[in-house]
Amino acid sequence: MSERWKYQIKTGGIWGLFMVVFMTLFELQEKPFMEQITSYNFYLRAVVYIAVGIFGLGYFNWKQMQKNKS
Repeated sequence: MSERWKYQIKTGGIWGLFMVVFMTLFELQEKPFMEQITSYNFYLRAVVYIAVGIFGLGYFNWKQMQKNKS
């Protein structure tokens, strides 16, 4: 696996997981925790956040890091 993909998965994956946890905790006032994690919407949102983190945020962070190196 290339260094770029390792970097993108590491930075984007962490951001995606953080957002899933943050949004779950934010919605605790409206829905109980167990109800949230058993819904289809939770898993769909988790996949979207992680994918956006890896492919979007990770890519732009990689490009910025390469730009700063040169």
